[in-house]
Amino acid sequence: MARKIGLYGILAYCLYGLFFYWYLFYFADASLPFEYEGSRADPATFLNGRELMLSEEYSKIRNLLFFLSTPFEWLLYLFILLFGLSGVFKKWAEQSSTYKFVQTIIYVAWLSFIAFAATLPLSYISYSLSKTYNISTQSFSSWMKDELIDFWINFGTMAVIAAVLYWLMKKSLKRWWLYAWLLSVPFSLFIMFLQPVIIDPLYNDFYPLKNQELEEKILQLADQANIPAEHVFEVNMAEKTNALNAYVTGIGSNSRIVLWDTTLNRLDDEQILFIMAHEMAHYVEKHIYIGIAGYLLLTLIGLFLAAKIMEAVVARFGRALRIPAVHDIRSFPLFLMIISMLLFAASPFENLVSRYQETRADTYAIEMTENTDAAIATFQELTRAGRSQVNPPLLVKIFRYGHPSMLERISMLEEFEIEKRNQEKNEQSQ
Repeated sequence: MARKIGLYGILAYCLYGLFFYWYLFYFADASLPFEYEGSRADPATFLNGRELMLSEEYSKIRNLLFFLSTPFEWLLYLFILLFGLSGVFKKWAEQSSTYKFVQTIIYVAWLSFIAFAATLPLSYISYSLSKTYNISTQSFSSWMKDELIDFWINFGTMAVIAAVLYWLMKKSLKRWWLYAWLLSVPFSLFIMFLQPVIIDPLYNDFYPLKNQELEEKILQLADQANIPAEHVFEVNMAEKTNALNAYVTGIGSNSRIVLWDTTLNRLDDEQILFIMAHEMAHYVEKHIYIGIAGYLLLTLIGLFLAAKIMEAVVARFGRALRIPAVHDIRSFPLFLMIISMLLFAASPFENLVSRYQETRADTYAIEMTENTDAAIATFQELTRAGRSQVNPPLLVKIFRYGHPSMLERISMLEEFEIEKRNQEKNEQSQ
């Protein structure tokens, strides 16, 4: 049975990979609909021939890596179970300590290390690809440092989750998922509160915006939107990437608006003000808190489904997977695999909600700034800097895009510009 499961797993992964290779490189059409040709959404109007070619190449390879990496994680956890490695990790943990909590930490340490080592080649390929296409400017040592920080943060989080989960399972095998969710609410909020001041600075240096004149303009914009902002933060990303970005992070008193220094270096003040208005829209429309509520709801559903699926899998395939019971720590790779699958399945819905919120933020920003030229130039520069596709294939958009495509964003701005021009004509004629 174990051999058959492993064979089917490999076969399914290969067929899945071949499908997405065929889809991305031969079937999917990322060309621009003819009605948009020559518009400012047409990449041929703001990218040269080489930039167009590099964008298409980079996007296809990057998208293929995305679709291959997540199922690879599922396959990894499956083989950890089939080969009995989960049992070996438990044995080593029990030999190392008599304390259950320490045993759990040691077990998770071994599992985390194997998963990190197995997925590192894919991470390196992604890093190397970004370097090749001049997206990343990060040195190997700096990249490796970030990978190790990721490892320790993931290990610490996973150790806490595993210790709590399996303690709850032994207390209540039927309702552990509900109690786990109740505990996840304060834990998630605590992590979100710490993110800007503890976790993010582990990767980069954050400091108040040095351009005081620009900061004053941004704060005036915030005042118009009734946002109690005192500082805008910039982060030194130029030593790592050529891409541009700005975002809102944190909750409560630790919430921040952050600009990458690459954005400051490549965009003018009017373009940056449009970006800032976009980020302020998320605050005004409470997208962060809506996102938190949605995350907690999906967590509840996910834990419930994980509990039911784990019961069914262990009852049917427990012997082949070498899992004697759901509440045994050896089932942890199965839990992680199921959660990863559920997250992947839920991503189209999450991205759909996110795209709606981003469209709302774009609308808010252009209504506040009324500078379509700056807004369109911003999106064009974002496309150039990130080697992005203006009109991505459907499956890529569904599973990867938390923002509308650049075609949709620029087209919306052009429509706003036409409506504004018509409105001004009507006012003059009256």
